[in-house]
Amino acid sequence: MKPRQRTSTSSSRRHAAIPSARRRMLVVGCVLAAASLGLVARAFDMQVVRKDFYQNQADARILREVPIAVSRGTIFDRNGEPLAVSTPVVSIWANPAEVLDNEDKLPALAKAIGMDADALKQYLSQRSEREFVYLKRQMSPDAAQVVLDLAVPGVNGQREFRRFYPSGPVTSHVLGFTNIDDHGQEGLELAFDDWLAGKEGRKRVIRDRQGHVVEDLDLVRAPQPGRDITLSIDRRIQFLAYNELKNTIEQSEADSGSMVIIDVRNGEVLAMVNWPTYNPNALRSSNPSSRRNRAMTDVVEPGSTIKPILMAAALSSGRYTPTGPMIDTGNGHFFYIRKDIRDTHSNGMLSPTGIIAKSSNIGAAKVALTLDTGLMYDTYRAFGFGASTNSGFPGEASGYLKPGKGWGMLEKAILAYGYGLNVTPLQLTNAYATIADNGVMHLPTFVKGSDNDAKQIIDPKIANELVQMMVAVTQPGGTGAPYAWIANYGVAGKSGTAHKATAGGYSEKNYSSAFAGVVPASNPRLAAVVIVDNPRKGSYYGALVSGPVFSKVLDGALRLLDVPPDNIGRWYVGGPLQGQNGLTGSKPPTVQTVDDAPVDEAPQ
Repeated sequence: MKPRQRTSTSSSRRHAAIPSARRRMLVVGCVLAAASLGLVARAFDMQVVRKDFYQNQADARILREVPIAVSRGTIFDRNGEPLAVSTPVVSIWANPAEVLDNEDKLPALAKAIGMDADALKQYLSQRSEREFVYLKRQMSPDAAQVVLDLAVPGVNGQREFRRFYPSGPVTSHVLGFTNIDDHGQEGLELAFDDWLAGKEGRKRVIRDRQGHVVEDLDLVRAPQPGRDITLSIDRRIQFLAYNELKNTIEQSEADSGSMVIIDVRNGEVLAMVNWPTYNPNALRSSNPSSRRNRAMTDVVEPGSTIKPILMAAALSSGRYTPTGPMIDTGNGHFFYIRKDIRDTHSNGMLSPTGIIAKSSNIGAAKVALTLDTGLMYDTYRAFGFGASTNSGFPGEASGYLKPGKGWGMLEKAILAYGYGLNVTPLQLTNAYATIADNGVMHLPTFVKGSDNDAKQIIDPKIANELVQMMVAVTQPGGTGAPYAWIANYGVAGKSGTAHKATAGGYSEKNYSSAFAGVVPASNPRLAAVVIVDNPRKGSYYGALVSGPVFSKVLDGALRLLDVPPDNIGRWYVGGPLQGQNGLTGSKPPTVQTVDDAPVDEAPQ
């Protein structure tokens, strides 16, 4: 009986365990079902409900929009010679945290980019929270490849462009320069920045954790390369002007100088140079003073170079002709309202042409005192004094001309020989170009073939008379002979020497020496102005200091432009004179006494 009892007990236990196992299986099944349901729900949430969120999170880690660099437009001179070009370079950038994780490679990296290893480590540590920092900008492609070949995790290269100026300091003041991001900062680079810069493109890429591009996905914005521009500048004439101005300033130990040359037919600026200058390819070695385009931003009192403009008013009044009436300049002193207006020599009776040729301050003052103040002021204004030339050049100065209604009689007399107003070299050059082009003023332009405005300023007959009056300056007896003389070409010009203004008056020992003129006199093509500031060695007279610069530069420019000599028929028939330096044409005038800068001519 007992054995049966045991069997019955064991069997009952076995039957009791079956439901328990089923319950466990059911629980496990429920758990697996719940887990599966959770996974399905999670997958549904991630792929359907919150798809955009997670997609954005993924994109934020691997998707990047990167710029597509574009080349800045090339700047050419009028003959197609490049003056500013963009060359490809590579900028090295890094993810600081990744680079610091590979500290053993820092010394090699630092050496490749020209940094001290400790300085590089400190630089990266201070920016470790960033994902992008530049290590070296604008390296040559070969030098950048050396860095990239180190295969430092987190270090990459970015293609960019760098501006290069083949003519260096010769054209620097006209062109200006760009910053490290290739945007114009000065000069024509700034004036035409929108035209030259273009627009960089954008593309979407996938990058790995080290920053390398794994795949290009799509083009976000197509790049638009910068557009080229052709300037009116003639590089050959620019070099001539630069060299002669530089040599003169160094020889005379002057502070600075400027020269501007304009094509009188259309107002195109063929050359504009300044000294001191700078090299835009090595900008860090320059200073703000040397980077200033003095021909546009600096103003001077024009001195006797204003006298042809005064004579434009005189001839327009109908009271004067080139030959009359005669003006009594006396013994070289004219006392007027407690002011001794002086000439360096006793010139006696002078015609209006004689006043120009001898540069008589007394004659100019007496002519001015007979003119209507409104006419004289309007004539000065018509020639552009006291207002910007609207050339479009950044930072151009307007100069200064006091309104005519405020002129006193003594002030009027002083304005006749170039004090009491100030002008830029460009303004003065454009005024002479206006006389040369039959009295038509063109807006100065730096762009070849631009359709710039033109306006008739004075009667063509008067303009032609003024040119002939200025020819007397470079003929025997004139203040510019023989310093501004050019073989086989007639020169119509005017010298000028002005005392420099100082606090409380005018300096007795500091001068601005100028020569302004047009060539050839019979059919003017070029107008030019040379201004040398404060020559200390040798002469300070405008004719002696600036006249030779005008002569040498314009002589070369006329030949480069194939401008025929004056009276070419006679030139061929008679034959030019043969001198030691080749063909010389007529003999230069003999040396004359220069009368354009009496010591006490400046108002005190």
